[in-house]
Amino acid sequence: MQAGKKYTFRQTLFWTRKKIYFFLVFDAAIVAIYYFFNFDWMIIPWEPISLVGIATAFYLGFKNNSSYERLWEARKIWGGIVNTSRTFTVSIRDLVNNEESKQAISEEELHHIHKRIVHRHVAWLRAMALELREDRAWEHKTETDEKFRKVLGIKTRDIKFESIEGYLSGEEYQYLMKKGNKSSHILSLQSKDLAVLKAAGYINSYEHMTLQGMIEEMYTLQGKSERIKNFPFPRQYTTANYYIVWIFILLLPFSILKIFDDLPHEHMIWLAIPFAVLVSWVFWFMESIGEYSENPFEGLYNDVPITALSVSIERDIRQMLDEDDADLPDPIEPLTDFKILI
Repeated sequence: MQAGKKYTFRQTLFWTRKKIYFFLVFDAAIVAIYYFFNFDWMIIPWEPISLVGIATAFYLGFKNNSSYERLWEARKIWGGIVNTSRTFTVSIRDLVNNEESKQAISEEELHHIHKRIVHRHVAWLRAMALELREDRAWEHKTETDEKFRKVLGIKTRDIKFESIEGYLSGEEYQYLMKKGNKSSHILSLQSKDLAVLKAAGYINSYEHMTLQGMIEEMYTLQGKSERIKNFPFPRQYTTANYYIVWIFILLLPFSILKIFDDLPHEHMIWLAIPFAVLVSWVFWFMESIGEYSENPFEGLYNDVPITALSVSIERDIRQMLDEDDADLPDPIEPLTDFKILI
């Protein structure tokens, strides 16, 4: 996620520079051929191309709105994870006690139980963030994208889960390493632990049902995140948009030749080049924004910052247990000149 006020104009041009070079060379070649060889047959009437442009603009609007909805839904899901994590933590801290226990234990032992469950919850957050970063066939993997991920420290292949080991017991960690969807099985461990606490009387039936409801909510939020991650923006819409934009861009210089050729001065035909490049860039820029917004967990510029959110939640809920700030991870700050929050 871009955490600054906005991308600078220089950064925006840098992001689309390869296409700008292509537009410049292509449009200049069309105008030069027309000017030097006087090929009148190259002229295409503006009216049919304007209809293609209108259709392209409408389709771009539909695609970008749909991409934004995926991005914003992902952010709302993680907003729900923030709220549920806080509620779950204070509930564990305040509901797990000796009031109805079969065998009372010390405050230190109660705190150890609270800490065990909350740290396991942190492991769930971290594991889910790692799993959502795993690459999919439809996500962006250009050389530039991979270099940017490397700068950000984001891995999408051969992901390891050592970062969650310190939040689990050795037995739990070994158990999880044999499982596929590790975050799902961490919630399963939480549910088992709650059942043990209920059997021992440290929570009553109503409290157990309340806490189980929060586990259910976590499964729901995880499932919603996985739905966005594992189901791409429908390929038929992406494909149609890509070809329509390119058809318009490639026909554009042919359609504006006549407009600039009819201007009073003969050399004003060369103005067709910058105007064609500008219009092409605008349409391609809108296409790129939608393209890079439809996968909000792929570890690039416009992602939902799930790593930063995970760390923020961890700091928040561990402070609720009065853990020392020196033991907490540092907040994640925006990286690179682009001010990207991962």
